[in-house]
Amino acid sequence: METERKENPLGYMSIPGLLAGFAVPSIIAMVISSLYNIVDQIFIGQSVGYLGNAATNVAFPLTTVCMAITLTIAVGTAARFSLFLGQKKEHEAAGVVGNGLCMMVLFGALYLAVILLFNKQLLMAFGATDAILDYAIQYTGITAFGMPFLIIMNGMSNIARADGSPLYSMTSMIIGAVINTILDPILIFGFDMGVAGAAIATVVGQVISCIYALLYLKRLRRITLHKEDIRLVPKQMADTAAMGMSNGLTQVSITLVQVVINRSLVHYGALSQYGADIPLAASGIVMKVNAIVLAVIIGMIQGMQPIIGYNYGAKKYDRVKQTYNIAVLCELVITGVAFVVFQLFPAQVLSLFGSGENEELYYEFGIMFMKTFLLMLPLAGVQMISSNMFSAIGKPLKGTILSLTRQVFFLIPLMLILPLFMGINGVMTAAPVADSLSFVTVMIFVIFEMRSMTKLKGKIKGNNEQR
Repeated sequence: METERKENPLGYMSIPGLLAGFAVPSIIAMVISSLYNIVDQIFIGQSVGYLGNAATNVAFPLTTVCMAITLTIAVGTAARFSLFLGQKKEHEAAGVVGNGLCMMVLFGALYLAVILLFNKQLLMAFGATDAILDYAIQYTGITAFGMPFLIIMNGMSNIARADGSPLYSMTSMIIGAVINTILDPILIFGFDMGVAGAAIATVVGQVISCIYALLYLKRLRRITLHKEDIRLVPKQMADTAAMGMSNGLTQVSITLVQVVINRSLVHYGALSQYGADIPLAASGIVMKVNAIVLAVIIGMIQGMQPIIGYNYGAKKYDRVKQTYNIAVLCELVITGVAFVVFQLFPAQVLSLFGSGENEELYYEFGIMFMKTFLLMLPLAGVQMISSNMFSAIGKPLKGTILSLTRQVFFLIPLMLILPLFMGINGVMTAAPVADSLSFVTVMIFVIFEMRSMTKLKGKIKGNNEQR
């Protein structure tokens, strides 16, 4: 055990092999985990129709807020854990894990209370119409109870990955998705429970995944966790939040974008031939299909994070650069394939989720939205990987700024301005413009950071030669 802790493979194994070993299980886990929402959408669409899909669309911001809390704590904890391991500070790393676990429990409970107290008000703010409000309230009133378990499960999954156990991390996330997929048709169709059945299936899967993830505390490889490590420390909480802020704010900005999109589509849709509910339902499908691609990118980010964090802490800057470059190359290949699917086969993708009434208008708008909104998807992936690289190397301010460029600095303003001139078409056109602008911004930061690492490497080499 002591030898294993001293000779961490993150510092000497080949980068392609490490990235494959860490990223592939993470990608599989994230993709399967994203099926929580996709499977719900398919079964709800087939049983309830597009109004049911529209209801889960306006409820989806609650999930992204939950993920904002999750990633702030989980990524912050894992990043600090990796940096301390790279610096050979195992005791401090144990304190980070214990503090992170307490944060997951505390903020999970607080978030559940907020949803239960303000469920209807939140859904109305997210763009719910009278036709879908009851479905949305029914769905979120149940899924709220799974949120604390989702936070803890994802947090422990990130810790397990940073500790060198990506397969355990993958398994903990897959278990819940598989259970959800099995229970969905049973509860929705077998027991005729509709959206309530989908919600119950989701919560059951989250609870079981959480239990499995927590069992990893007894299997930690790089540290020994003691009871005194499991406590809330204000300084630790602030440092962890700062490191994970980039990821958390990315999710918050996604939530803001969802709300702006929903409300804009309802407003401008009502002024068009499509009405208010069709754009809301179709855009929700497009966003959740795209969530599968984003899950792949997030899995890549999670896989590279411990490699980059450890090697930056160990001052092995060439390995940091190589990891980033390979991750970006893989992302471009993946999003390139997705781009082809979304541009050439949008109708086939939409058909998986049912339609209901006004089928012709539904497909017309859905195809147009998918092809336009996701036009610059590969560039958005580069922006995500780059902003997370800065967080992984302990520069959360830069990571936070970059994480906000696409969603807050560019997309939301464009989404408010362009529809004034282009109507409902302006809502979807805002995305490719924002993706292009944020890509240019992020590359400027990356170029300067890579030059900085080259200088740091030169200083280390000079000091070694003087000795």
